[in-house]
This record gives sequence, C-alpha cells and structure tokens, in this order.
Amino acid sequence: MGTGGVAKTFVLTFVAMVAFAANSIFCRFALAHTNIDPATFTLVRIGSGAAVLSALNLVRGGRGISGSWRSAIALLTYAACFSFAYVSLTAATGALLLFGSVQATMIFWGVVTGEHLTGVQWAGLSAAMLGLIALLAPGIVSPAPVGAVLMATAGVAWGAYTLLGRGTGDPIATTAGNFLRAAPLALPLMLATSNTWDAQGVIWAMLSGAVASGLGYSIWYAALPGLTATRAASVQLSVPVITAISGVAFLGETVSIRLAVASATVLGGIALVVWGKARTVGSSR
Repeated sequence: MGTGGVAKTFVLTFVAMVAFAANSIFCRFALAHTNIDPATFTLVRIGSGAAVLSALNLVRGGRGISGSWRSAIALLTYAACFSFAYVSLTAATGALLLFGSVQATMIFWGVVTGEHLTGVQWAGLSAAMLGLIALLAPGIVSPAPVGAVLMATAGVAWGAYTLLGRGTGDPIATTAGNFLRAAPLALPLMLATSNTWDAQGVIWAMLSGAVASGLGYSIWYAALPGLTATRAASVQLSVPVITAISGVAFLGETVSIRLAVASATVLGGIALVVWGKARTVGSSR
C-alpha cells in the first residue's frame, strides 16, 4: 500500500473510531439532558440508521439489501441494552464495558471453536477479566449493577452480530438490511414502555443513528480493506479512551482512578490477546 493509501486508511479509521465513541456521547447526553426515553431513542436511532444506510446503498447503484433476522435481533438487543444502560452509566464506563464485552465474546467464541491461545494470550485474557471484576466489584465508585449488566449484554449481542456478519460479501447492503429488519422490531419495545420524547432528544437519537451509526459503519467498512484483522481489532480499543476524553470535555464527567486502572488493565489484556494472535499466525507461516 502506498503512502496515500496508508494516509487514507488512517483518516478513515480515526473518523470511524470517533463516530463509534460519539454513539456513547450522544446517547448519554440525550438521556441525561432531554426528555427522550431509552426505548424511543433506540427506535429513532435504528430507524434513522436504516434510512441513511438504505440511501447509501441506493446511491452506490441500487443493489438489493441482504442481512438476516438473526442479525437484526442481535442488532436490536445491542441497541436497546446500550440505551437502557446509559440511564445509569457514565459514557466512559459504558464504553469500556461495551468494548470489553465485545472483544471477550469474540475471544471466547474463538476458543470454543478450536482456537488455541498461547501463554501470553491467556495472561492477557486473565488480566482483562480481573480488570472487569475490579471495576464491577461493590464499592463507592462501582457502576450501577443493572446498567453494567445491560451494557455487558449489549457487548455480547454486538459480538454475536459481528460473528454472524463475518464473510459478508457486501457489508453496506447487509447492514442496511439488518437495520431495516430491526426497526419494526423496536416499535413494540417503545409501545410497551412509558415513552417520552422531545424534539432535542429525537435530534440526538437521529444523529446517533444517521451519523455515528449509519455513516460511521460505512466509513469503517471503507477503512477495513487497508487493515489486517489484528489491526482492526486493536484500533477499536481506542474507542473507550476517546469516549472518556469526550465525556470529560462535553459532558463534564470525571474519570476515577478505579476506572482508569480498570481501563488500562482490560484494554491492555485484550491487546495482549490480539497481538499474541498476530505473532502466532506470523510464526506459523
């Protein structure tokens, strides 16, 4: 890849990671400072994401959408748990739990399906688990238990969604189809809860769906051809850091020592697993 290609991949990757972090900021701000409820936020987010992705798919030549109902259910589970979790979690804590759970799900599935971890990888996985335990253990600054469980569930659902979508021939068409299927599934959730909303809350939800999700995923897919699988996994570890910085800057949140230590332990442990895999693959060639 030439210098221009490397620069393009870097810019696309950076923008995508900022978009992923923005989802946490938009959701947390909307739930804390507007009258929109989590279920309505979820419906508007998925609906606006479906609209943008369908439009992008049409602009590319009107290719038919694909996807599956299983992926749509996983997508809705992620989005709904994500929104309800942010009622009680800070943006930084939520992002760490989300991406830690996503990576843990992917690693666990790899082990279950026969992938062998090296000693370094097992050490990294153990460190990541200890970091999560330290973060969630009861204490004066531990996150709300319900919110933590919901966000961990969101991470598992997103990991499952990722695994279901591996090998997809056309990611944009597939994601558009999954969002379109998930949108009507989100409507009963909204109708079953006592829903409230206002114009400002809807705008934030639309920004989350149309910009941070729809455009963010599209930019990420454009960056992926320039990244190895290991680098693609590694760069996502930057999202909790970007989210924490943005939470301090835009939401007035504070990062506790406990969260900082847990973040370093979890993300560092996962990085050891990812990079250990890269060295194992390289040495086997």
